[in-house]
Amino acid sequence: MAADRPPWYLAPLPRQIEDLALRLVVPIALINLVGTAFGFWYYRFQLASTEILAWPLVPDSPLATMFIGLSLLAFRFDYDADWLHVLGFMGAFKLGFWTPFVQLFLNGPGGIALWLYVFLVTSHLAMVGEAFLVHRYATFSIRAVAVGVFWFGLNDLVDYFVPIAGEIHHTWLRAELVTGGFSHDVLAHDLAAGAAVTLTLVATFLALSTRIDELKRTSS
Repeated sequence: MAADRPPWYLAPLPRQIEDLALRLVVPIALINLVGTAFGFWYYRFQLASTEILAWPLVPDSPLATMFIGLSLLAFRFDYDADWLHVLGFMGAFKLGFWTPFVQLFLNGPGGIALWLYVFLVTSHLAMVGEAFLVHRYATFSIRAVAVGVFWFGLNDLVDYFVPIAGEIHHTWLRAELVTGGFSHDVLAHDLAAGAAVTLTLVATFLALSTRIDELKRTSS
């Protein structure tokens, strides 16, 4: 490992891929923001049936693509917003893995167009790659990480355990669909909740580890 590189688990992308992506940062960011708009459209039915108070807590993936898109633009235009960078990293990492897990192992392809199913899986996996660009320009300060932990921890809490308005607020899962609506007593709910909480914890570990590694390398 080169002296100026974090460990492989904090920077798994080859340096050449990182360099290319950061040169193309504006189009990549705009693609994410277009994806955000698509995501809000995708959630339109769930938002329509949700109390307005809970709207910011429902469209997790669209907000994750918004965070990473704005983070990349902030980097490009030298805007200091470490809290935004951490939200971008944690959101892209968490939702980038959570959605393929749910689609491949819980929902399956039934009940959705094949092109949309493939798009959901592949586009979210691409978000994981974007997450591992953030270490190139963010400091992952403790305060910024605290913002990320608060936001995604709050999401896990109200998504699966303690709703703030009406039903719990996680993304509708086809695997929870039963006669008459959705059931949160099925195993799929517990698996989705476990994956979400686990990914929040892993993203927190990676963010703090990146901070520690940065401090070690700058002090050596």
